[in-house]
Amino acid sequence: MSDTPDTGEIEKFNTSKLKKPETQEKNLLPSKEMVKQEKQAGESY
Repeated sequence: MSDTPDTGEIEKFNTSKLKKPETQEKNLLPSKEMVKQEKQAGESY
């Protein structure tokens, strides 16, 4: 056994077979207007 890994299979790997990921944002940051409304709602208590 040698200390260097066998990279033969990695070199043969075809990256064109990989699928492109579909990114979806789940948690959007609130807009300035929403933050302003929240602050005003909090002040009324």
